Amino acid sequence: MVDSYSTDATVAIAQAAGARVLQRAFDGFRSQKQFAIEQASHDWVLCLDADERVDDTLRAAIESARGAGFDGAAGYRFARLSDYFGRFLRHGNAYPDRVLRLFDRRRGGWRGKREVHEAASVDGAVKTLRGDLIHYPYRSLEQQLLKTQRYARMMAEHDFARGKRATLAKLVLSPAWRFWRGYLLRGGFLDGWHGLIYAYVRANYVRQKTIMLWLLQTGQPVVTPVSPEPPNKA
Repeated sequence: MVDSYSTDATVAIAQAAGARVLQRAFDGFRSQKQFAIEQASHDWVLCLDADERVDDTLRAAIESARGAGFDGAAGYRFARLSDYFGRFLRHGNAYPDRVLRLFDRRRGGWRGKREVHEAASVDGAVKTLRGDLIHYPYRSLEQQLLKTQRYARMMAEHDFARGKRATLAKLVLSPAWRFWRGYLLRGGFLDGWHGLIYAYVRANYVRQKTIMLWLLQTGQPVVTPVSPEPPNKA
């Protein structure tokens, strides 16, 4: 386990459970995960975030794949099932949200330069396992809004550095398309009011990201500038 110098009981709890804990200053989601797999003792790794759990079906599928020697695969993906304020979202843009998290680190890893919305990749065949990776992403709506705003800024900065630019059409159409694609075309409405709020918030994430990219390309501040320290009059 890799810990970013947390100040709660995370390290003690992990060590009591038998985990080997390494500490490393956080400099990006992708970099932190890549560091973790480079320290692993075995070639096959299962990567989980602190807010994720393996359900019984997925555990049995992973054990079966291991028992079969991983059957010529370089990695495995599986669905991620997110809890959203008391209900698991099983439709829309939220599910199945398949992620590649079990793989041979000799043939892949957390590659690329994007530090947010990072994804693992491998050189070789990728197969799909039954079961769900249970995801508990938000403790409150406030936390979700703050988290998505931070991710929107990071993605806007990443896109801007890569030469991507926003347009007026994207400012208007991209958030609307994200909402209607998830809520109607992919059946998000089947998740009731949970699905409606989720679709609204995710559309707002696209809106924030596009606005921030527009501001960056027009030379406007996205974050509050740090004021210089006042001169010492003593």
